[in-house]
Amino acid sequence: MFKGSITALVTPFKNGAVDEDAVAALAERQIVAGSHGLVPCGTTGESATLTFEEHMRVVEIVIETAGGRVPVIAGTGSNNTAVAIQNQARAKELGADAGLVVAPYYNKPNAEGLYRHFRAISEAVDLPIVVYNVPGRTVVDIAAETVARIATLANVVGIKDATGDMARVAQHRRLIGPDFVQLSGDDPTALGFNATGGVGAISVTSNVAPGLCAKFQEATLNGDWETARTLNDRLLPLHHALFSSSSPGPSKYAMSLLGVMNTELRLPLTEPDEASRKAVREALAMAGLLEPADV
Repeated sequence: MFKGSITALVTPFKNGAVDEDAVAALAERQIVAGSHGLVPCGTTGESATLTFEEHMRVVEIVIETAGGRVPVIAGTGSNNTAVAIQNQARAKELGADAGLVVAPYYNKPNAEGLYRHFRAISEAVDLPIVVYNVPGRTVVDIAAETVARIATLANVVGIKDATGDMARVAQHRRLIGPDFVQLSGDDPTALGFNATGGVGAISVTSNVAPGLCAKFQEATLNGDWETARTLNDRLLPLHHALFSSSSPGPSKYAMSLLGVMNTELRLPLTEPDEASRKAVREALAMAGLLEPADV
């Protein structure tokens, strides 16, 4: 259903407002470069700073631009179950292929609360759900046993796992089965993730290097591990550099160097400092995306 390089799209701004033309252009750039799917309004899309209207307009533009060429998994999660249901319902109306539903942040629900949160969304809206486990941001970690329970819900089809824990992939396979879609949410460990049973990544780095990320994912899916390792060697410094400051600041800076977009963020995020910018420039050169003379 979902596999390969799926880009967690940044949201472009212009003078404080969402730049709708740039949203469409970024989505088209991804598709042309070979990305296998798009995720608007996730963490990388600064969804926490978007109004409901802005959030859903970005989702709508991405769906319209994709035109069925690649699947669109809309960011729909919230720490308020009722709001997550509202987001999921609107994403379905707009034609999204699934909703990416993050574990409720700040509230710190227990395992039963997590299960009931996803059950309520699944029962309220008939749209596939990709569970998003990112304890580094949400504080709460969805244990493998809880994921297995959530996976029994009718609309739950997979997980974006950003724990960086390779053992999770095998645990999920053992508890749920091989048909459960496992997508990495951690670019530096995406190679190992796929080697142990994953089928792709919802990637930050693919904003910057969509072609390389798509080729890397295709190599893993084809069992061409030598090519995958070679591409991973090129991409690894970039994976790290894009998190040398609060994301997506370094990604927007990298894309500005490539002439793709500006660097505008919304508070409380600010642009990366010079150390981070230097790391980005050097990583772009190592990936072959920027001339060494420009570093």
